Amino acid sequence: VYFSMPKVLNDEEKEAFENVEYLLNGMINDRSVPRNIKRIAQRSINELHREDETPGILASNVMYMVDDLSQDPNIPFHSRTTIYRIISILEKIKD
Repeated sequence: VYFSMPKVLNDEEKEAFENVEYLLNGMINDRSVPRNIKRIAQRSINELHREDETPGILASNVMYMVDDLSQDPNIPFHSRTTIYRIISILEKIKD
């Protein structure tokens, strides 16, 4: 039997996830961002909304996903800066 704890975010985690989602949506709506990067940004947003993991694990998963993007040679410079902002927000979330 698989039992999962409901995800309860404290105010700090909730604000962090909302900020990250806002930044990711900005990348998705940016015409200069390639489609493959938008796909991963959308996947990252979906990950933030999962309810079967703890906030620390979700933050870690999203950091891993967007860190890969920062290595992509096709990413616009301003989007790379956004990714570093996302990582610095998520680094503060621990279980």
